[in-house]
Amino acid sequence: MSKAEYKISVIVPVYNKADYLEQCIDSILAQTYGSFELLLIDDGSTDASGAICERYADMDERVRTIRQQNQGPTAAVANGMNQASGDYYTFVDSDDYISADMLEEMAACLVGQPGEIVCCNHVLEKRKETIPVIQPLPAGIYEGSRLDSEVKAKLLGLENRIIPMSRCMKLCEKSVFQGNEKYYDTTLRMGDDFNLIYPALLAASRIVIMKEALFYHYRYVDDSIVHAYDPDNARSVAAWFRAVHRIVSDKKVPDGEAGLDREYCYMLIYVMKNELRNPGHDYMSRIREIFMRKEVRDKILNTPLTVRNRTNALMYAGMRHPDRALIWILRMIVRSYDRSGRKGNGN
Repeated sequence: MSKAEYKISVIVPVYNKADYLEQCIDSILAQTYGSFELLLIDDGSTDASGAICERYADMDERVRTIRQQNQGPTAAVANGMNQASGDYYTFVDSDDYISADMLEEMAACLVGQPGEIVCCNHVLEKRKETIPVIQPLPAGIYEGSRLDSEVKAKLLGLENRIIPMSRCMKLCEKSVFQGNEKYYDTTLRMGDDFNLIYPALLAASRIVIMKEALFYHYRYVDDSIVHAYDPDNARSVAAWFRAVHRIVSDKKVPDGEAGLDREYCYMLIYVMKNELRNPGHDYMSRIREIFMRKEVRDKILNTPLTVRNRTNALMYAGMRHPDRALIWILRMIVRSYDRSGRKGNGN
């Protein structure tokens, strides 16, 4: 099979992104690679997104629109894979866009082997700046024992993930997803991509990390969104841990339990940051309730963790010693950071 004959299914979950959707679709239809289909999964949009999807489907035979009741992005992606006819899947979020040569360049790395995944890098498109983001894993081809030792063994439990667990920026041979459907938890509010991509990476037989390859344009729609407070964040992380534990257990991942415990503690750092952004007066009691809970405290105190990032190190100290004075200081630090971030980004 020649490279031009690999059929790629581009799957785009769509929910209320009318302001950005046309640019996303146009960038996909402008691909220099010829053999692809575009599946637009309208996840019950209430704005003009559904009409935009239908218009493109009427205009271009490569486009199919699939409508479903609102179930969230995980359900939309799973529906798209069920409907796809391609040999390979790639995913694009409906408020992002891709370079015209992305599919061609990524397909050029394929050898037609079952279980192969090609990973590119991305550009962070912020309101006033563009930032290239290169994943930590060095460029190269990972197979056999090298794949096991340098990739699969290090997917969990590092402060900086060697491969982002985003479903985007990857071209995946479809068999890596087969049999993993039971891990897709549509109720997760965070980490849902993890349950899609982590088992796929474990199933991979060949992973290609492209050099440079800044093809995917991730749109930072609203810089202030990272400062939003989510009162359900701690529960979401606990649900995420239970879901990933099932994967680690089922697949008998070597040292997976220890890696997952470290991953969980790193996730708790973000729980701390989130709770410090609580606009209510109960932030102190909530933090102490979360981090003094026995099962959480046991994980924090009994899991060896390396924390190099300075801000993360401060949050980690607060997790280990959630006394009132330290929590108050951390809250002031986070508030100061948020104010300076908003000013710097023009918010």
